[in-house]
Amino acid sequence: MLEKCASAQERWGGVHQLIDRWLRERHELVGAFGELVQAAPVADAKQVQRFCQILVDYVSAGHFEVYEQLANEARAFGDERGLQLAKQIYPRLEAITEAALTFNDRCDNGDCRDGACLSEELKRLGQNLHERFELEDCLIEVLHNAHQQQPETAS
Repeated sequence: MLEKCASAQERWGGVHQLIDRWLRERHELVGAFGELVQAAPVADAKQVQRFCQILVDYVSAGHFEVYEQLANEARAFGDERGLQLAKQIYPRLEAITEAALTFNDRCDNGDCRDGACLSEELKRLGQNLHERFELEDCLIEVLHNAHQQQPETAS
């Protein structure tokens, strides 16, 4: 997961400051996830709480900042392909966000702090995050392509 995160930052890091910050947050999330997975059988409440805070911050930034900005930029560029892609992808991103928030709630309530339960929850969350990152990268790539084409059409 970390390699894909670094690759995305290299490919799209300069597109927009908001996306730059968000990709750094993604990198932090992936690192915290890896630490929690390694500690999972005996993870303490502070480790789980730290990870959950990073997770909630990341998914919130996606929904309340980045996705909206991506859609606004697609509209500004008249990028129907980007808008159609967003329309197709957003429902799945929302479902993954709900799964992440459910994970957070379960951990906050102490429902999932024992080793076996936490390990299983992390496995499911990891699969969801992997899918989410791929979907987000797809949205960023479409936006990036629209930006790359802008100077050519303006000439």
